[in-house]
Amino acid sequence: MRRILALLLLAALPVACSPTPTPTGQALARPANPELILATTTSTQDSGLLDVLVPDFQSRTGYAVKVIAVGSGAALEMGQRGDADVLLVHSPAAEEKLVDSGDSVDRRLVMHNDFIIVGPKDDPAHIKGVANASDALKMVADAQAIFLSRGDDSGTHRKELSLWEAAQVTPGGAWYQSTGQGMGATLKIASEKDGYTLTDRASFVATQKDLGLTILVEGDKSLYNVYHVIVVSPEKHPGVNVDGAKAFADYITGADAQKMIGEFGGDKYGRPLFIPDAGKPES
Repeated sequence: MRRILALLLLAALPVACSPTPTPTGQALARPANPELILATTTSTQDSGLLDVLVPDFQSRTGYAVKVIAVGSGAALEMGQRGDADVLLVHSPAAEEKLVDSGDSVDRRLVMHNDFIIVGPKDDPAHIKGVANASDALKMVADAQAIFLSRGDDSGTHRKELSLWEAAQVTPGGAWYQSTGQGMGATLKIASEKDGYTLTDRASFVATQKDLGLTILVEGDKSLYNVYHVIVVSPEKHPGVNVDGAKAFADYITGADAQKMIGEFGGDKYGRPLFIPDAGKPES
């Protein structure tokens, strides 16, 4: 039912009502099944990357994309239920479980950036410049400084939990607060409460001008943040649009899209927000 409702919403979008012009201006015949559901992490939307990639993909292929931006955990659950055709996520351990279960027929490396710990400029826990991210979180816990967790089973939330585990800290109490929301909203709440949070760099850089937060911890190898595109299995989920999913996977790992990813944010922020990785070995 969720999938049917999503498709009904998509059918109402203007982009799906007429042939799509190609970059050369010629009308492009729509695919036999043009409706494509992309479930993705919020960072790809909050950063603005999808605002660049999705229209370009649509103009090149004739597909009409319905983007559902949720945490990676929720996106992977959509793939497991067959409620999405293709996923763009950053939760490697959970992704591998999806592949092992047979719910995916194709998983490809797309790009990476990194996580950072941000917080108020006065830094009450004194973590600025700490090299080890888990050590920094332990200092936040010891100081009982406010920490905002997404608490939504997203890739960012899972990374945060792994850092607490490495720090041998079970966070809890009034200082540890769960938002249950995406990265953009969590950053806003952290700013309003003068709290700390873990974020992907792209989401922070794209919204930094509206926040009273600063980067305090970065560069630890444990903060590596990698994204994959995943095609949902038509064998386990016969209703998925596998042709469209494969077309999107081919597009986002292709040379043109990879170039766009590598350049995205450079002109506005002084550095790209993502590093393209398609075709590289998994690290």
